[in-house]
Amino acid sequence: MNKHHDLTGPGTDQQITLRGPAELADALPYMLGFHPTDSIVLVALHGSNGRFGGRLRLGIPRSPREWSPVASQLAECLIQGSERRGPRPDGIVVFLCQDPAEGETGLRVMERLRPLAQRLRTACGALDVPVYEALCISNGRFWSYCCPDTRCCPPDGTPLALSGTSVMAAAAAYAGIRVRGSLREMEGRYAPKPAPAAEDQIKALDEAGAALTPRILDVQGRLEVAEETVTLAGRLLDRLARTPHRDQDLGPDAADDKLVADEEAAAVILGLQDRETRDRAAQWMEGPEAAPALRLWRALSRRCVGPYAEHAAAPLTLAGWVSWSMGDEPGARVALGLALRADPEYVFARLLHQACNEGLDPETVRRCLRKQRDDRPEEPPACSDGARTRTRRRRSGPADTSAAEPGTTSTRTRGSGAPVRPRNGTAAARARTRARRRSGQRGTRSGR
Repeated sequence: MNKHHDLTGPGTDQQITLRGPAELADALPYMLGFHPTDSIVLVALHGSNGRFGGRLRLGIPRSPREWSPVASQLAECLIQGSERRGPRPDGIVVFLCQDPAEGETGLRVMERLRPLAQRLRTACGALDVPVYEALCISNGRFWSYCCPDTRCCPPDGTPLALSGTSVMAAAAAYAGIRVRGSLREMEGRYAPKPAPAAEDQIKALDEAGAALTPRILDVQGRLEVAEETVTLAGRLLDRLARTPHRDQDLGPDAADDKLVADEEAAAVILGLQDRETRDRAAQWMEGPEAAPALRLWRALSRRCVGPYAEHAAAPLTLAGWVSWSMGDEPGARVALGLALRADPEYVFARLLHQACNEGLDPETVRRCLRKQRDDRPEEPPACSDGARTRTRRRRSGPADTSAAEPGTTSTRTRGSGAPVRPRNGTAAARARTRARRRSGQRGTRSGR
């Protein structure tokens, strides 16, 4: 039915022919690099043989009232993104992936999501790009919304192929393509501590906010906090580098958490809310610094607990950027998607997410960050153990990748300078920001 030209590895140039819904369903995790859960996935097809092109993934909106606008937005994004890279798609394949809720069956999931599938087909058709196939994958089975033939697509669904037994699995293994498990497992690496384990971290964040807020409101104090944040982050990076582990291992994430004290995590998390400080931290993006930097940003994302959940946008964006810079596009999309979930208006995450989805080369961003780093004069390293800590004072403006980000800041301060705990939810945060802008008040959170 379709030819997939993307399975390439060192010394290989493979072309895999997929015939029918069963082989399409089996190919999905190899296209994304993980098993999507609770996801809408759209894949562009090109040419008479249906060569796979661009793809988009989004969590399934909980409210059916959101399905129609989301369907239109996804269809438009995929088609316009394909046109920016090359030819317009000739067709689209739709996947709806969701596990049954308690007491629900896969068949019931398929029927419940049928209106969403129809809205996606209509949205694509309105842009003159037909949906060739729409599949629902749930509870180890798949159903086709397009095929009426019960001989190949029975009403009770068709079992998915056993993992690793298909032609696609063999071709992926030969090409060096690895499926990392489920989306839920990948997102779990960034999940914050649940209560009551988070209480000590919340207390540390409260205390750090009380100490840092008055300093950040002062121009010179803000520069000093930026230097201290980058220096401390560099020490933590070197500490992690001295305790290596394989990136695909989940167990050592808990070991990484033990290497970062609550007070250290709080200071860096709050310091990274400043946009320029975050851009300096983004320069740990390649070479021997990249892997421990990714582990550090993951660890800090897990420390953004309770009322500080929105602060995770900065370390999550850094994790997504380093993943993309290292060539891990699936991991980058997961981290950047979580960053936008924490703060949908976090501009740096939006820019990186769009660039990654459109298949752009991260070297363009790396060049900007290298120039920013090189324009800052060298200072003696802050660590005595050979840490390559960036402690140079900025002369140039922020990196080009975030030049479009608003330079306004937000604050969580009382009149006495003591921090007010941020409330969960970005809508409340944006409302506070608008109120402060009207009053001319300047504050501390400038990480967007």
